[in-house]
Amino acid sequence: MTMPPQGWRKSSRSQQRTSCVEVGRTDEGAAVRDTKDRSLGYFTTTSAQWQTFLHAVKTDRFN
Repeated sequence: MTMPPQGWRKSSRSQQRTSCVEVGRTDEGAAVRDTKDRSLGYFTTTSAQWQTFLHAVKTDRFN
């Protein structure tokens, strides 16, 4: 049985805005959900996928 994501958190840079996402830890990596409607669920990534995504963000690959 897979455990649900734990420790949901969002960036402190998002302040009180509603257009942001939260990240939670899973046994396999990370889960991501929209803060506007948490009832919609979340998607999961492996640790390797999450690290690749973070590296792309930090190196400005999306601009």
